[in-house]
Amino acid sequence: MKISTKGRYGLTIMMELANRVGEGPTSLKSIAERHQLSEHYLEQLVAPLRNAGLVKSIRGAYGGYILSKSAEQVTAGEVIRVLEGPISPVDFTEEDDPAKRDLWIRIRDSIAEVLDSTTLANLISFEDKGKNDNYMFYI
Repeated sequence: MKISTKGRYGLTIMMELANRVGEGPTSLKSIAERHQLSEHYLEQLVAPLRNAGLVKSIRGAYGGYILSKSAEQVTAGEVIRVLEGPISPVDFTEEDDPAKRDLWIRIRDSIAEVLDSTTLANLISFEDKGKNDNYMFYI
């Protein structure tokens, strides 16, 4: 399963809003400028996030967007599902081989568990300790 720019940029929007809780509404223009992204594209992404009840829009000269819930209550899984749809590495319902179907289900469940156990609060408070234990480097 590959998360597209929709999911990645959607998490960017949500993390920016989480970082600015208590500062009032945040404009998509400011997020776009900070991350060098298309404001128009972010507008397309924020609509489903708003429809799903994850963000609220505030109108007016100093308007923008705020989180609808606390950063501790919103998971990466919610954001990804709103923007990307169901989490699944393959369409395993058509899989004839029970062993492979079980593999696809376990992969799907593992991905879902990581996404659903990671909140916006976790993401914005992440500290890179400089450890590369989980990465393989090829020389």
